Amino acid sequence: MMLDTRNIRIEDYDYTLPDERIAKFPLAQRDSSQLLVYKSGDIERHTFAELPSQLPDDVMLVSNNTRVIQARMHFRKATGAVIEIFCLEPLAPVDYALSLQSTHSCRWLCLIGNAKKWKEGALQLVFDHGGREVTLSAVRGVQHGDGFEVEFSWNDDSIAFGELLETLGELPIPPYLNRATEESDKTTYQTVYSKVEGSVAAPTAGLHFTPAVLDAVRAKGIPTHELTLHVGAGIFKPVKSDTIDMHEMHTEYISVSRALIEQLCHCPRRVVAVGTTSVRTLESLYYIALSLYRNPQASPEELHVQQWAPYGDNPELSRAEAMQLLLDYLDRIGADRLVSATRIIIVPGYRFHMVDGIVTNFHQPRSTLLLLISAFVGGDWHTIYDYALAHDFRFLSYGDSSLLWRVDC
Repeated sequence: MMLDTRNIRIEDYDYTLPDERIAKFPLAQRDSSQLLVYKSGDIERHTFAELPSQLPDDVMLVSNNTRVIQARMHFRKATGAVIEIFCLEPLAPVDYALSLQSTHSCRWLCLIGNAKKWKEGALQLVFDHGGREVTLSAVRGVQHGDGFEVEFSWNDDSIAFGELLETLGELPIPPYLNRATEESDKTTYQTVYSKVEGSVAAPTAGLHFTPAVLDAVRAKGIPTHELTLHVGAGIFKPVKSDTIDMHEMHTEYISVSRALIEQLCHCPRRVVAVGTTSVRTLESLYYIALSLYRNPQASPEELHVQQWAPYGDNPELSRAEAMQLLLDYLDRIGADRLVSATRIIIVPGYRFHMVDGIVTNFHQPRSTLLLLISAFVGGDWHTIYDYALAHDFRFLSYGDSSLLWRVDC
């Protein structure tokens, strides 16, 4: 299976997506978007407001509560050259919350636009904050792949880095929208339940939810839970290799409460994940548990999920057994939250251990997200996407939605 999985040809996951089918802006009412419901080869067409009626009573809903930060800043050199710095993930402090709360300096891994024009020296932005002139400096450090370390410092300790981004930054909407960020995106490109700052891209399946839809789900007796995965810019990284084995997944940081792990351990409800980020987080929990099964004394770093970990010769644990291992680990370290990292890749050949249904948008051709969908529906992604294209569904981040059930559910 491992050899076949690594040799998956990305050209087999291509389709024609006309530009006019890419939703450049969201609908005025989030839950008026279309909802495609797929189960065992059958497709129905609904609106997203009807989602509660499409969910059976025996499920729980799990969403990603990450919040998009205004991660893109523009500096101008004395020569007039404009340098764009796009903050991807914190390096010092490495914790997102601590880094955004930093009040003098911090270091981030960043993408740099027009990097050839910035070889050395500090860039500076001068701005007004409460009547005081503040200077933000950026110094470029070593390169890591496509990104660079950037040291930020500023001369006013009353301002946190997160506040600087809110003042100077720009919300990084997806590049395939081919337009500038507008003021409305600051609201529409956040889920209504976003809380934990750190993402540079929204978990877009959640953009369809309204308080009314969530209230209707809970009124059916369906529990709703949240986890956190901070979405990186790597989610937009195209697969450029002919086969998937040469594609390198980016690291994503996850945080899951003990309360949710207890529900996953003791509650027999089936799990419906809102978005592929929630899927990757939940499935990563299983492989973190496998690491603890092999080594109960594993360090936090040893628990990071590597890209191809699911495709080896793994022991079989039930969901309850796996989650109990995580609870035992939290007891050992005296924590009420599991914080870790994952590079998991989910492609055809993957066996799902945690997730039974997915609420998700329609994804780009030749993307790892499309491979995840194919794995989930037993390879039947063409049926779903052909229907969506034929029935005027809107695609990608601001597009319409789907409710997909795993092939064996």
